[in-house]
Amino acid sequence: MSEKLLPVQKAVELESKSTTDSWLVQKLWSHCAVGFVAGHPKAGKSFMVLDLAVSVASGTPCLGHFPVEQKGPALVYLAEDTLPCVRERIAALCVHRNLSLEALELFVITAASLRLDNAVDQARLAATLDAYKPRLLVLDPLVRLHSCDENRADEISALLGFLRTLQRKYQVAIVVVHHLGKKHRRDLGQSLRGSGDLHAWSDSAAYLVRQKEQIVVTLEHRSEQAPPPLTLTLALGPDGKSPHLERVTSSGDPITPPLPARIREILSRSQTPVPRAALRHELRVNNLNLGNVLSDLESEGIAVRTASGWALATSPPQPPVFPI
Repeated sequence: MSEKLLPVQKAVELESKSTTDSWLVQKLWSHCAVGFVAGHPKAGKSFMVLDLAVSVASGTPCLGHFPVEQKGPALVYLAEDTLPCVRERIAALCVHRNLSLEALELFVITAASLRLDNAVDQARLAATLDAYKPRLLVLDPLVRLHSCDENRADEISALLGFLRTLQRKYQVAIVVVHHLGKKHRRDLGQSLRGSGDLHAWSDSAAYLVRQKEQIVVTLEHRSEQAPPPLTLTLALGPDGKSPHLERVTSSGDPITPPLPARIREILSRSQTPVPRAALRHELRVNNLNLGNVLSDLESEGIAVRTASGWALATSPPQPPVFPI
């Protein structure tokens, strides 16, 4: 008789939630969350999800601001972009962040098609997750990944149920790119095109709305407080290439991340300790100011000083929440 029962535990026996398990990317995407990056066409959705994937794979702050708490491999499938285009966009982000494309643990599914409502493709996707064990799976866009009627709750709920099963079985965060409908609603989650089950399914979400040359991003979380909306712009690197999203102020000027975050980003992408002179040269900051911040990071157990330079601590504490 017992073999027919579902697994059950007393409430007190359930594993406690660790404070370090709250976020995959601090304030931006919850740990093992499923959800949407959604917006109208040309709102920067693909740029944002690739920025997120590069951040998780490299451990560098997303959008140059949101710290990654759980670095690990990322797996992406972009159904509407050619593979050379996907490579070019990822390479541009690596150039912008001074990352090595060769060393980046970002993997691209190269299948000509992927149908989330097809049993064969479902099995192949599950096997791929089992093999690569990514922290993050990006699927872009939903409309190219199924043959369901998005307005039929029974059809769309089966597809979402499959993704939820993957999330629980493989402990992976899943980001699905989707479109907002033409009818504007105050709650942007209710503006997702298709069945209301889409919004109900989401744990974390980012809604992108273009306003002239800028993009306003509204974040939403099921179990955590969302930060205020932020404004982005599509920017180019000093070479006139390397397109990427940058946060901007209300006046349209780019926002420079706080100095501690910038130092941590440089240390996180270096395989060896970084000399103080090299840090000062790259950051272009006052030497006294740099020394004070390094001392603070050392006292907080985040960075360590070695004979050859500075490095991140082996087991750093939970990173501080930077103001948004």
